[in-house]
Amino acid sequence: METSDIKQRFGIVGNDKMLEQAITTAVQVAPIQLSVLVIGESGSGKESFPQIIHAYSQRKHRPYVAVNCGAIPEGTMDSELFGHMKGSFTGALSDRKGYFEEADTGTIFLDEIAELPLSTQAKLLRVLEKGEYMRVGSSTVSKTDVRIVAATNVDLEQAIAEGRFREDLFYRLNGVMIRVPPLRNRKGDIAALFHKFTNDFADKNKMPAVRLTAEATELLMSYDWPGNVRQLKNIAEQVTVLSPNRNVSPEVLLRFMPQPPRHNEPQSLLPQVDGSHRQAFNSERELLYKVLFDMRSDINDLKKLVMELLGNSKGDISPENAQIIKRLYQTNPTALLAADSRDDVQQAEEFSYMQDDKPTTIEPSSENITDYDEADEDQFLSIPGNEKELIRKALDKYAGRRKLAAKELGISERTLYRKIREYNIII
Repeated sequence: METSDIKQRFGIVGNDKMLEQAITTAVQVAPIQLSVLVIGESGSGKESFPQIIHAYSQRKHRPYVAVNCGAIPEGTMDSELFGHMKGSFTGALSDRKGYFEEADTGTIFLDEIAELPLSTQAKLLRVLEKGEYMRVGSSTVSKTDVRIVAATNVDLEQAIAEGRFREDLFYRLNGVMIRVPPLRNRKGDIAALFHKFTNDFADKNKMPAVRLTAEATELLMSYDWPGNVRQLKNIAEQVTVLSPNRNVSPEVLLRFMPQPPRHNEPQSLLPQVDGSHRQAFNSERELLYKVLFDMRSDINDLKKLVMELLGNSKGDISPENAQIIKRLYQTNPTALLAADSRDDVQQAEEFSYMQDDKPTTIEPSSENITDYDEADEDQFLSIPGNEKELIRKALDKYAGRRKLAAKELGISERTLYRKIREYNIII
């Protein structure tokens, strides 16, 4: 059987040598009763190979069942795969066949096999070794004659080392391994795939197909394609629908091609992260921690300041707290405004509100602030002005809706009402 005929039958496009080898291996192993493990990145087209194996096996006229293990909740995994008996759990209103019973005498494709919980892996191992399983809630052993083809984009050897996958199950599944190459390693197939996807989508939706300029084709082939064939198909369909004209230039194509993230292939296929990248990551983390600790220190200083003001009827500020205000304003002019939303500060504020309907006014005196120069004093005295301007902008933004404005400012609605009266802001 020529690989060209197989590719045409299963809609596979490309002449890459690694792809051809994967197809040849699938056809060779199809008549032999061996479990097959298909390895490849997400979106690389792994689902075609179990279909090839089933179609060229002695089971081709028997059932073919494809199961996405990653889409089944862990709590219902055993029930979905092996079935259950009526009354075995809440909601089990009748007996139900599982996928293995449905696929009996045929082929079952277990995609994302690494997502199986360890308890289910043990039961799957029993199916592979003895062809036996039990429905959930049943004590009767059932027999099944099914061929298993599994696929994953996870490095199973790494998962074994981490205790997430059974080693004995790995060797039982890995009768024959088929590796599907990622799209970035099939540069010569990218243009042909894009052409097929755009034409198919255009025919299906009765619209003219698009054509790539030579420069756009080069751009397409130079892209890394972290999402592989699935991503290419998605972009081809978007271009067909949204392109302003049918001749697609590189400028138009770039609108649909985001910067690629790190590849999602198995970790064993990825280059290891070197020490410099790890060191950079650690430095960024340490910087984040420092920022968080500084923010915590600022909040503690604000608490201390607010509690002193509430206990001081004259509104005098100690030199120490004057320095705190100066530092907070220089680093974040809205710090005092945002602090009103803190629970403990708000509690103290509400006490002050009940004692006196008029807000407390801070009036720094020259005898209490001894180390300010003239420029610093001007900056300090501008804090209320900045607050007033921020409040006015927030109210303008939300057309006077105080609830939304308070949320934007990060303060309570009651605090906003008080500050509107304080600054005599007209809505």
